[in-house]
Amino acid sequence: MEKKYLLLFMILIFFACDNDKIQPGFSKNSITDQNSNFQYIINVEQKLISGVYEAVGTIRPLTESVIEAQINAQVLKVNYVPGNTVKKGQILISLDSRQMATKLQQAREGLSIANNNLQQTYKSMDEAEAGLEQAKSAYNRTKKLFAADIVTSQKLEIDKSAFLQAKARLEKIQEAQLSAKASIRQAREIVKEAGIGLGYANITSPANGVVAKRLIDPGDLAVPGKPLLVIQTSGALRLEASVRESLINKVIQGNEYEVKIQTVGESVVSVIEEIVPYADPATRTFIVKAALPKTPGIYPGMFGRLLIPLEKENTLLIPEKAVTRVGQLELVNVKNSNRWQRVYIKTGRIFGEKIEVLSGLSFDEIIGY
Repeated sequence: MEKKYLLLFMILIFFACDNDKIQPGFSKNSITDQNSNFQYIINVEQKLISGVYEAVGTIRPLTESVIEAQINAQVLKVNYVPGNTVKKGQILISLDSRQMATKLQQAREGLSIANNNLQQTYKSMDEAEAGLEQAKSAYNRTKKLFAADIVTSQKLEIDKSAFLQAKARLEKIQEAQLSAKASIRQAREIVKEAGIGLGYANITSPANGVVAKRLIDPGDLAVPGKPLLVIQTSGALRLEASVRESLINKVIQGNEYEVKIQTVGESVVSVIEEIVPYADPATRTFIVKAALPKTPGIYPGMFGRLLIPLEKENTLLIPEKAVTRVGQLELVNVKNSNRWQRVYIKTGRIFGEKIEVLSGLSFDEIIGY
């Protein structure tokens, strides 16, 4: 007889990996002795309990900053790794600044040359203005002498030509002066741009926080628009869950809802902060964001469930200790006439020391454990 039960037990374990093929109900091959002595013999309880919809989601930081480069440059050093705490202004990543430094030096040299050219135009203008004044006086004097028939027309033409040349020279120098001033403005802009670019070689933290992701390594090329680090800039977390469209009206912004984080075995009370006002056309779900209290052991990226209460419904309950689990199979001892028989069941939510029975049992049936 013992060999027979051992064989049955091994068969149950074999089929445990394919539980979907085993329907809840009596097991014809698993009958206990009718005189079995159980410590507890009770009736299956039925109770009105509020239904709950579990909206699955992901825990994310309340605020986070994506760190990107402002220039094209090779990464020389990454000073922090995920989990490190950083303060505002600390250097996160150092980029190769040699090209920017060279550009800044060239820009400064260009500005110096432009300033020298402008100073030269000032000197040339002084000479040109003096020469023009002298040529103008000579020309005016010659015109008077020519009118008195004292000088020839040839002398008048010579002095007139000298006056016009002096005037043209001054105009040319004035144009050169304007050009030199424009070159200085342009050179200053280049110096400013090169200085800013050189400053971008050291990427600093925008705020206090914790490094959540590192997406770059020394030797990689940093380009604008490419994320390098992700920093969680506040310790607060929230759950971003997907709620199906038929239930979105049951979620009220500002209300409290329970959040279950199964990985760490924690359930916390959250507050709905935001309901994104449009549905994903692919999944027909809304994104709901619920703020979480500070809880040890909970980190961004973890899986969580937002529990949304539904209408009350009749629920079958039995003590959780009454359930025997073999692999993925769940069994209880049920009294059938005068005999005790093993029954496959399917369980659901846990309420303290009791567990919900989804199928396999009926109200008021007698179980033993």
